[in-house]
Amino acid sequence: MKVQARPTLRDLVGSGDRIMLVALPFLVVGLALNIAFPTTFEVGGPPGWLRTVSIVVMIVGIVIWLWAVVLVLTKVPRGELITSGPFALMKHPIFTGFSLLVLPWLGFLCDTWLGAALGVVMYIATRMYAPREEEVLAQMFGPAWDDYCCSLLMPWL
Repeated sequence: MKVQARPTLRDLVGSGDRIMLVALPFLVVGLALNIAFPTTFEVGGPPGWLRTVSIVVMIVGIVIWLWAVVLVLTKVPRGELITSGPFALMKHPIFTGFSLLVLPWLGFLCDTWLGAALGVVMYIATRMYAPREEEVLAQMFGPAWDDYCCSLLMPWL
């Protein structure tokens, strides 16, 4: 369903700027502490099993993230509601995928649990700002938005 022909930068960014404002101080402090006290943040290697799991999950997360970014960049400028690809799974695959499927596992590969902690902070920030973004989408797309929400495979994400 098409709604508008010329979306603003805000339409493309969504809640991303606010989510990053919540996550950035945590990232800066976490990185500083990780550099100052590296043994406190270590996950122990990572062991072979954690390295394998991290690589597999991170690859899935990167694919989902990139796929969602491409869909946003191609469909939002045309004013289309995105309901396919990763958006068929969840409403916010860019931030949800990145915060749960990329950051934690990248952290484990770098032998730190900071990625997991940052992922949780980003996911919480995503959930904090999602309702406002979803209100805007509901106003823009009306019944099509409601149908989309009912069709999601993982609506809790």
